[in-house]
Amino acid sequence: MYKLKDTIELDEEYFSIDSRREEGEELKCEVGSQRKAKVLVMMESEKVDNPKSGQKGRRCGHVKMKVIPCLKSDTLKQAVEGSVNKSAMVVMDNFSSHCGVEEVTSKSERQTIPGKGAPKLFPWVHIAISNAKALMRDMYHGVRLEFLQWYLDEFCYKFNRMHFGDGLFDKLVVASITYNPTFKHRLYESEDNCG
Repeated sequence: MYKLKDTIELDEEYFSIDSRREEGEELKCEVGSQRKAKVLVMMESEKVDNPKSGQKGRRCGHVKMKVIPCLKSDTLKQAVEGSVNKSAMVVMDNFSSHCGVEEVTSKSERQTIPGKGAPKLFPWVHIAISNAKALMRDMYHGVRLEFLQWYLDEFCYKFNRMHFGDGLFDKLVVASITYNPTFKHRLYESEDNCG
């Protein structure tokens, strides 16, 4: 499995999902809502020397998005450990749960972000978040929690390969041919043969 390297922008975001509540269960508001899923977003980011007018000061690399059950330190630590190279430099905000992330990377930098300044300090991770949210809103109406990770994987696959051009289709064909499914269809194990 590919791990992110070099400098990584890291942030968390809440994605709207279609929630199924138990009868009589009260709908919570804001962060604890049943209609919000927590997603950890990690993006390779490289500083651009002498950016042109209107160009961003950082260039993006690969992105990974992981649906996480909570924002506890151990949860973030496990998600980052499986997705980020040990030698990477992780840049993140001053959220208290990020102390676990510092344990699994050799270098990290935590910044205090004033107000809504996160998109300025972490430009690419927030561009990826807004693009993924726009895709969910426009294409997949009512995404359920159990399928959210698959939709995020699809988004990351496309984002990470946006510079492949015409070679993308060929790579997709090779990936689909070599893919070994992890599920068994009910017909695979049936005794009846049609031929």
